[in-house]
Amino acid sequence: MLTSLIYLIIVGLIAGWAAGKIMRGGGYGPAVDIVLGIVGAVVGGWIFNALGIYPAGGIIASIVVAIIGAMFLIWLTRLLKKA
Repeated sequence: MLTSLIYLIIVGLIAGWAAGKIMRGGGYGPAVDIVLGIVGAVVGGWIFNALGIYPAGGIIASIVVAIIGAMFLIWLTRLLKKA
């Protein structure tokens, strides 16, 4: 259980930070980046499943899926801020 939590935090931190950089933002701080990455992993997994894409397991695939999901969340929050 502890190793899964550490894995989730590491993937979330990397994905949140990377998505912030890709979307040309400065990030939101480590805590929000972790949360954004974790939620992004869930959203990314849902998006990939809806498209019928099932990436191979492993940390790299998890990070890529989480980054895509976090990028979607950043885009969505920026869109809602403008409205």
